[in-house]
Amino acid sequence: MAFDGMFTHAMIQELKNTLLGGRITKISQPYQNEVILTIRMNRKNYPLLLSAHPNYARIQITEQPYKNPPTPTNFTMTLRKYLDNAKLVDIKQLENDRVVYLSFETRNEIGDKLPLLLSIEIMNRYSNVILINQQSKKIIDTIKHVGLDQNRYRTLLPGATYRKPPKQDKINPFNGEIEIINELVKNYPNREVLSKAIQSKFQGFSKTTALQLADTLHIDDTFSPIEHFNKLLENADNPIPSFKTEGKNDFSFSNLGNDIKDVSSIYPTLSMLLDHYYYEKATIDRVHQQGAKLIHIVNRELKKNRNKLKKLTQELDNTKYADEYKIKGELLITYLYQVKRGMKEITLPNYYNNDIPIKISLSNQLGPSQNAQKYFKKYQKLKNSISYLNKQILITKNEISYFEEIQSQIELAQVEDLADIQLELMNGGYINKNNHIKKNKRRPKINSPETFWATDGTKISVGKNNLQNEKLTLHTANRNDYWLHAKNVPGSHVIIHTDNPSEETLLEAANLAAFYSKARNSSNVPVDYVQVRKIRKPNGTKPGYVIYEGQKTLYVTPKKEIVDKLNK
Repeated sequence: MAFDGMFTHAMIQELKNTLLGGRITKISQPYQNEVILTIRMNRKNYPLLLSAHPNYARIQITEQPYKNPPTPTNFTMTLRKYLDNAKLVDIKQLENDRVVYLSFETRNEIGDKLPLLLSIEIMNRYSNVILINQQSKKIIDTIKHVGLDQNRYRTLLPGATYRKPPKQDKINPFNGEIEIINELVKNYPNREVLSKAIQSKFQGFSKTTALQLADTLHIDDTFSPIEHFNKLLENADNPIPSFKTEGKNDFSFSNLGNDIKDVSSIYPTLSMLLDHYYYEKATIDRVHQQGAKLIHIVNRELKKNRNKLKKLTQELDNTKYADEYKIKGELLITYLYQVKRGMKEITLPNYYNNDIPIKISLSNQLGPSQNAQKYFKKYQKLKNSISYLNKQILITKNEISYFEEIQSQIELAQVEDLADIQLELMNGGYINKNNHIKKNKRRPKINSPETFWATDGTKISVGKNNLQNEKLTLHTANRNDYWLHAKNVPGSHVIIHTDNPSEETLLEAANLAAFYSKARNSSNVPVDYVQVRKIRKPNGTKPGYVIYEGQKTLYVTPKKEIVDKLNK
């Protein structure tokens, strides 16, 4: 279900019950289009996420971790100036639209009351967060500035008069007047046509919500259409946060029209439901957005080295003709008296192959002996190139493996892990280091590995990239700790911080090693484990590369539910 007007209504009921009367204690903007207001209520802090992301716009309380950027944005500074310690006095919805108004009470510099309004507009690529002075109706600032050249109806710039989004000519279902549903059901027996009619008549219905209601109206005739409609409205006031995996993963504030088998989870709150649904999607999107340069570099290097490997392999294949050149040279020397200057080819008996005639091309510009020497030189050149080509092929294959590992690490990365990968590529000479140092004079700090806890309480650390892997294995872990890694595939180094792990802990750590590897979608993944003291790093190798001996191997099938359980 999309975050439509109906879901917005349900979310507002949840936010009112939890946050109303609280005060803002912290304001941060971890990402370009997302703000987090930490609101303290009943001696507890609630991080309220206001997202104007074009794909994941929403408002919710979030429990997901986030990091503040080193330098706050102008919008963050404006919010801190006006909303620090402000009291949340009301939460309203514009009709049944995807617009939420947070009303705050604060005081200006001379102590007078200053009512402020924070508008959260959830409208896909037109989503926005707008701070408004309620007395003057002027915009103080917005997370996205929209000028006249972008929108002639509404200018969303500091100092402009705030105008509400255009009003829809539809019925607000929470204001009554829903009797028309009887006529719609009678006139539109097809569920798809009925759902479109519901969307055209009632405000706040996305395609998914309209289909959900249409299904109920068609399948269940125990109640009248109005009774079914009222039940959906009651669910919006008293939501049942539902997540289903039947078919396409989806979320809803109501289980209306869903069979129990379709609903895989019921969550305590809508915010927890959204954390579950959006966290992985939003993380992947942020990584792709902020790591676009890194992804481009990795793809470029992979393409370059794969093309290079193809050419080197072809050149190596050509060396199989070396012996043929040698034979032709020797035949020309043997039958030198038959070769005359000016000849373009000659056929001679090949005494290496039962005197079967062999045709030999000649240069009419060279003498007989010179033609023979030409074939010997070709033979020697190809023979000499075999050693070089084999060495270059090995180097190129190692480069491909290295960048495939980087590619895998980006796929599994959190946004904060990208800095480590960028630093590694700079140190390797794949990114211009001087340009970056000019902008960031501080020496970059490697992020800490991710921490998990086994069922028996043993600490398990997981490196998310090569720099973290190397630091964890070679500098942090004790010599008697246990090290795990998915066998023969790119993946994370996993450390069990004990010298005597239980069998259950080994299996849990092996699941982490398999999950944080290129084989995460495979079954029966082999995972090597060995004590750290049996690991060493050869000189001159890439970051994170180690060799080991005396290992044992476990076979596991990666399961995300185990990862989630150990992450708590």
